[in-house]
Amino acid sequence: MKLYTYFRSSAAYRVRIALNLKAVACDMAPVHLVRDGGEHKMPAYRAINPQMRVPSLELDDGAVIVQSPAILEYLDEAYPDPPLLPKDPVTRAHVRAVAAIVGCDIHPLNNSGTLGYLKRELGQEQPALDTWYAHWVTVGFEAIEQLIRPGPYAFGDTVSLADLYIVPQVFNARRFNVPLDAFPKIAAVDEACATILAFIDAAPENQPDAA
Repeated sequence: MKLYTYFRSSAAYRVRIALNLKAVACDMAPVHLVRDGGEHKMPAYRAINPQMRVPSLELDDGAVIVQSPAILEYLDEAYPDPPLLPKDPVTRAHVRAVAAIVGCDIHPLNNSGTLGYLKRELGQEQPALDTWYAHWVTVGFEAIEQLIRPGPYAFGDTVSLADLYIVPQVFNARRFNVPLDAFPKIAAVDEACATILAFIDAAPENQPDAA
């Protein structure tokens, strides 16, 4: 199994955490999103993922799964221990909702492709991009702060899919200097996850392409 990844990609970060939690052996294949205009735009990678984004998970039989939600769902079904979703259907829905706030509402508006388009095509300067980024993180985090029930993770004493989405988004928020003082519950979740080896090993600074 091979994961096409980029050390700073939030979506790839989520998948790396899941692979580690489930102890699934997987080779890392870095795809640099900046170098040489972006290796994800090269024909060789486009043949793997026509959307030209990371992550992509190549299975042992050659099948390729794209989009982190689909990859995470596959991993949870193919490797059910430990599960990423709680058994209770209501809590399971809450976990999915928090994951969706990050994956559908925050991340798409703040990923490198969106920010690059705002800069190149629409002529926005970096201060405007930083304001845009901080706005969407803040709006999303305001909702998540009210929805999660830390104990110590986002929904109790077991890591769930919600944590896999929250932690990478917190990393990116800090990278772009978004103030997090108003989100103590989110910060507590991030702090709790930071003690787990699966999260530590998946962190951007610990990836082979981070150098």
